[in-house]
Amino acid sequence: MLIGLASIIVLGISAQWLAWQLKIPPILFLLVFGLVAGPVTGWLNPDLLMGDLLVPIVSISVALILFEGGLSLRLVELRAIGRVVINLITFGVLVTWALITILAVVLLHFNLEIAVLLGAILVVTGPTVIIPMLRHVRPTGKVNSILKWEGIMIDPVGALLAVVVFEAILAGGFQQASAVALASVLKTLLLGSLVGVVSAWILILLLKRYWIPDFLHESVTFMLVIGAFVVSNIFQKESGLFAVTLMGIVVANQKRVTVRHIVEFKENLRVMLISGLFILLGARLQLDHLNRLGVGSVVFLVLVIILVRPVSVLISTWKSELKWQEKVFIASMAPRGIVAAAIAAIFALRLSAAGYPQAEYLETITFMVIIGTVALYSITASPIARALGLARANPQGLLMIGAHSWARTIAKALKKEKFKVTMVDTNPSNIAAARREGLPAYHGSILSEHIFDEISLEDIGRLLALTSNDEANSLAVLQFIKIFERAEVYQLPFSVDDSRKGETAPHQHLHGRFLFGTECTYNQLTRRFAAGGRIESVILSNNFDYEDFIAQHGDTVTPLFLITEAAKLVVFTKIDPPTPKPGQTLLFLRDAERSPA
Repeated sequence: MLIGLASIIVLGISAQWLAWQLKIPPILFLLVFGLVAGPVTGWLNPDLLMGDLLVPIVSISVALILFEGGLSLRLVELRAIGRVVINLITFGVLVTWALITILAVVLLHFNLEIAVLLGAILVVTGPTVIIPMLRHVRPTGKVNSILKWEGIMIDPVGALLAVVVFEAILAGGFQQASAVALASVLKTLLLGSLVGVVSAWILILLLKRYWIPDFLHESVTFMLVIGAFVVSNIFQKESGLFAVTLMGIVVANQKRVTVRHIVEFKENLRVMLISGLFILLGARLQLDHLNRLGVGSVVFLVLVIILVRPVSVLISTWKSELKWQEKVFIASMAPRGIVAAAIAAIFALRLSAAGYPQAEYLETITFMVIIGTVALYSITASPIARALGLARANPQGLLMIGAHSWARTIAKALKKEKFKVTMVDTNPSNIAAARREGLPAYHGSILSEHIFDEISLEDIGRLLALTSNDEANSLAVLQFIKIFERAEVYQLPFSVDDSRKGETAPHQHLHGRFLFGTECTYNQLTRRFAAGGRIESVILSNNFDYEDFIAQHGDTVTPLFLITEAAKLVVFTKIDPPTPKPGQTLLFLRDAERSPA
């Protein structure tokens, strides 16, 4: 048992790391690792390992994942996309449900009850796969928000539909269970809303009144989420997913207390939960069931991708303001995730135990759809987004924190070289000056919880923190590591004055990569620009390479950026600076007072 539990963790995190190295969404590797560990090698048997605890563990884990998903939803986004999102989780769900049911009857030869249940399960997409893919692709326009909202909100909708169908099957038919189904829907919505809002209010009150210490904030939140999920489920089966999703939305959109640290904790927890769950559920798959389903299962998968999703999106976005490129991308993104897998596993176990034929195939066909859609969309999402003009393969733009005079000078030099620059500053006069000079600029604190809703990161691939406050620069870096990753977050070297000499430098994980060089602190750069320093550029060649450039100018210049032949921007850093080559363009700071006559 110890080896089995350790294997789940090792395989899950290894798959996440490998996916990061290869720049591929991690779900694909998680499924492959689970399949190899389970049905292929027989190394891992989740049913034997977990026993009766498997379903409760999966259920609670899914609840925590959906709460974390709710924390990422901002109501302000609905102003522009609300109609489309509502259509997708209503009309789109009904269309998807109906078409998958028909395909399951015709191609898989399922009886009507099991086909309807499969259709309800497969309406969900889910944040566990959508959000990692969106972070990888980073599409522009409204599609990012639409797919995120749909993926999170459609999970409790799918769970609710599955519960209604499940209860109808147990009641002996859909006609006999119509009243029960309607009552179940109403109870789920009412009770889930009540429990979710009350739980969110309790958490907000505890934080606002300082009734819990800082080190217990995440633990108490963890407790309240699980409590809300279980209490809601006790009074109405499977209503807990709706309750915790709504709880996350309420907590994320209130302005009474800060919950940034809780969001970060839940994001880290989500990675662990998704890793473990996909390994567990992937290892449960029975490959012999696929052979029994035959060629019809492959045709079923293909039609789910090329027919069901496009028709659903076409109807949901009819007469919307979305561009055709955005509609096409939304239609080409519907990977199924952990919620579909968990729901299928739970109801397959219950129906099989009750003696219903074909129930054992629910989990198999669901996992086939998960694997097929994740594999396909993982490979095609980025190329499709780029072909539609909705994303760039390697965004080269910069987000600059600080819009003071010399920061604007650097920004204009980069803009002249065709790189996108966006500036953020708390000083209104700096923002006004930047806008007068034609630079996109946002007034506000980069540390604000809502800054991600206010600034556009379209074509932005790195962060430069250039303020006079070293601590603020470091905090900005820590805030954006999850967006750009540590390799692309930079800040000025720490200023050291007489009062701070002898202080120990902060640990490496508490700051970004130091920009330019040791003599490039905020105060030193301010003095150099004030004395007439200017940004210049030179194209290196075989006749005048980087060594010749340094030999000619010496310490009167400081290299800042390098533009490669492929128009890629490389930032000079204090440690491990790039090596310029002939054919590349060098942007540098020249000291006016020491420039040659």
